[in-house]
Amino acid sequence: MTMAQTTHRDPAMLDGAQRLPLHDARLITEGGIQALIALDDQIYTLRITRAGKLILTK
Repeated sequence: MTMAQTTHRDPAMLDGAQRLPLHDARLITEGGIQALIALDDQIYTLRITRAGKLILTK
């Protein structure tokens, strides 16, 4: 194994075993900066800021 292989961690892995879903925020917002996300009977707004950060609000 090379140094890069031993130090790089896949962001979609937890404890090296459990696979987590990975979603691209730009695809979720369809190229825009906002998207609505539903969880049960609640609606949330996902927003990409100018600084490239994510904000999730109820």
